[in-house]
Amino acid sequence: MSVKKHTRDIIEELLAFVDYEKDEELDRLVDAILQAKSIFLSGAGRSGVAIRGFTNRLLHLGLSVNLVGEISCPRTKKGDLLIIGSGSGTTTSLVSLAKKAKKNGVTIALLTMDNESTIADLANVVVVLPGVSPKLKENNLTSIQPMGSAFEQISFLTYDGIILELMERMGETGETMVERHTDLE
Repeated sequence: MSVKKHTRDIIEELLAFVDYEKDEELDRLVDAILQAKSIFLSGAGRSGVAIRGFTNRLLHLGLSVNLVGEISCPRTKKGDLLIIGSGSGTTTSLVSLAKKAKKNGVTIALLTMDNESTIADLANVVVVLPGVSPKLKENNLTSIQPMGSAFEQISFLTYDGIILELMERMGETGETMVERHTDLE
């Protein structure tokens, strides 16, 4: 087999996985983003890499966004939104963040493979994305990819789908967003 064939197989797998996403869950997340005073985002590992890209695009939309753990991240308050990307929904550091946010009256949104996880129980909005992981208790899906790769990839693509929906609702375009892109690179 070749790298090109493997890549095509991954794309076909992700295309099939999109059918598992639920529009009503995604719409609740988009609504929560639009209602939030400030948005805080966090994830660990490869899920954290994907959510960093999402944070950047939300910033380009002109929203007040912060990546948890950065030195410039301010204090949360009621009316804010914490978005967590966690395939298992049980990552210890992210569970701790969710508990603190809940205590502070922050709305919590979770993108996960497990809607019965610890963080899902704390969240106001849960978006279940398909994927396969040895950390999951039950899962009917299989993947040609190792560990949580499919979840991380579908997360990144779903984040971009959310950005396109937000662009429509906010009247934004690539041209208006580029004006908010950094010029100090």
